Amino acid sequence: MKKRMRTLGKKAQRAWDQQEIELERSLGDFTTTYRVIPLSIAAVAIGIVAAYIAWALIRLIGIFTNLFYFGRWSTSFVSPADNHLGVWAILVPVGGSLIIGFMARYGSERIRGHGIPEAIESILMHGSRVHPKLAILKPISSAISIGSGGPFGAEGPIIMTGGAFGSMIAQFFHLTAIERRTLLVAGAAAGMSATFAAPVAAVLLAVELLLFEWKPRSVIPVALASAAAAATRWSVLGHGPLFPVPAHPPIMGVHVLLACLLAGLLAGVLSALLTAAVYLAEDAFQRLPIHWMWWPAIGGLVVGIGGLIFPRALGVGYDTITDLLQGHVEIALLLGVLIVKPIIWATALGSGTSGGVLAPLLMMGAALGGVESHFMPAMGVGFWPLVSLGAILGGTMRSPFTGMLFAIELTHDTNMLLPLLVSCFAAHGFTVLTLRRSILTEKVARRGFHLSREYSVDPLELLRVSDVMRPDVEGALPGIVTYPEETLRTAVHRMAEHKVTHLAVTNRDDETTAIGVVNLEDLLQARTRNLQEERSRERVLGMGTGRRA
Repeated sequence: MKKRMRTLGKKAQRAWDQQEIELERSLGDFTTTYRVIPLSIAAVAIGIVAAYIAWALIRLIGIFTNLFYFGRWSTSFVSPADNHLGVWAILVPVGGSLIIGFMARYGSERIRGHGIPEAIESILMHGSRVHPKLAILKPISSAISIGSGGPFGAEGPIIMTGGAFGSMIAQFFHLTAIERRTLLVAGAAAGMSATFAAPVAAVLLAVELLLFEWKPRSVIPVALASAAAAATRWSVLGHGPLFPVPAHPPIMGVHVLLACLLAGLLAGVLSALLTAAVYLAEDAFQRLPIHWMWWPAIGGLVVGIGGLIFPRALGVGYDTITDLLQGHVEIALLLGVLIVKPIIWATALGSGTSGGVLAPLLMMGAALGGVESHFMPAMGVGFWPLVSLGAILGGTMRSPFTGMLFAIELTHDTNMLLPLLVSCFAAHGFTVLTLRRSILTEKVARRGFHLSREYSVDPLELLRVSDVMRPDVEGALPGIVTYPEETLRTAVHRMAEHKVTHLAVTNRDDETTAIGVVNLEDLLQARTRNLQEERSRERVLGMGTGRRA
C-alpha cells in the first residue's frame, strides 16, 4: 500500500511547477523570473503612451475651463478664478456636476470618485481588469468636473486612466492576474510621473498604495514605466520642477527639527480632519431621499458658492500652490485655502463627482505651512509651506516616503530631505494612531473589503521544513512529498496545490525513504514563533535573570 501511494505521489509531484522548485533549491533573495523582461518592455510602451494621455487630459481641462468660464475655444491652462461672470459663476459647477451625474448613471458609475480607490478596487476585487469605456469616460468626466470649477487635481483621474490603459493592454495577452496588476499599476504610476514630473515618488506611491508587494517582478516594470513617462513628459509638457522654490539652507539645528516635528503633528491633525470631513459629507449624501445621480449637482452648488466667496478655491490651483511656496502668504489667501477650500472639496468629493485629491492636499498643506511661518523659526521663504505640504501627504494618504520624495521632486530642493523626513513621519504616526484607515482605503473598506497596508517578511519564509517536521513516520504516509531544506512557504503551497494536509519529508537523492512528516499543525509553529516575538517582552540586560512580561 505504501509503495503504491509513493508511486502515485511521484506522478503528482511531477505536476508541481518545476520552475518554482528550482527557485526554492537556490534559496535566493528573490523569486523573479525572466518573465519580467517582456513585462518591462510592455511597461515602457505603456509609460510613453501614459505621458500623452496626461498631456491630453490637461489640454482637455483647459478646453472645458475656457468654455465654461470664458466662452472661448482654447487649450490654455487657465484659472477659473479670473472669470468675470459675477454671481452667475455659481451655476457653472452645478452644470458641470449635472453632466457628470448623467455620465455616471448612464455611462459607468465607476467614474465617480478620485481615482486611486477605484484603481485599488480594480486590483483587489476585479482581477486587475478595467472596462475599456472607463478609459474614455473617466478623463472626460474629470475634465468637465475640474473645468467647471471643481476643486480637484488632475492626477487622480490620470492615475486611473493610465491604469485603465495598462489593464486594457494586459487583457490582450495571456497573462496572470499578478502580471495584469503590474501593467495596470505601471500605467497608473506613469500617469502620475507625467503629471508632476515626479517619477520616483510615482513609483513609491505605486508600491505603498497599489502593488501590495515589494518584489522585482512588479517594481522593475513599474519603475521603467514611470521613467519612460517622465522622459516623454519633457517633450510634451516641459521640464520640472513644477513648483520652483528659493534655495533653503542645508544645515538645520535641533530646534528646527523639533519645529518640524510640531509641523508634522499639526499636519496630522489637519489630515485627520480632512479625512473625517470627506466621509461625513459622503454619509450626509447617502441619507438624501434622491437618486445619487443628483448628488454632484448639490455638491456643485456648494462649490459655486464657495468660489464666489474665494475664487482661488476653484480648479486645480497650481498657481496658488506656487504663490504659497514662494512666500506670498497674505492672510486672506491663507484663510480662503484653509476654510473655503476644505469645505467645497470635502462636499464635492463626498457627493461622488470625479476629481483627484493630491493637488488640493498640496494647496491646503502649503497654506498650513504659511500660517506656521508666522511663529516657527525663520528658515527662508517657503520653508514651512514645503514642510507641511509633504507632511499632509504623509498623513492623509498614509504614505510618508511618497510625501517626502514627492515634495522634493516638485521643487528640486534636496536640502529639505531631513525636515521632510521628520514632518512626514510625524504626520504619518499621528494618523496611524488616530484613524483606522486613510482617505483612500476608507472608501474601499466601505465597499466590503478590508485592506492591510503593513508589509513584512512572511514567517513561513524564515523556517525550513527540517525545523518543524516530525521524525515519527508510523502509519500510512501521504503521496505528496517535500524536502527538509525547503521553506515552509513552499510546503504550504504544495499542500494547497494538491489539496492535502500532510506531506512526507524525503531527501532529494532518495525519495523512496521517508525521514519525517509535516502537517498543518507543524506549519503553525512558524506563526506561533512570530506571535511570541511580537508579544513577549523581556529584559535582556540587567542585574538579574531576564523576566518575561
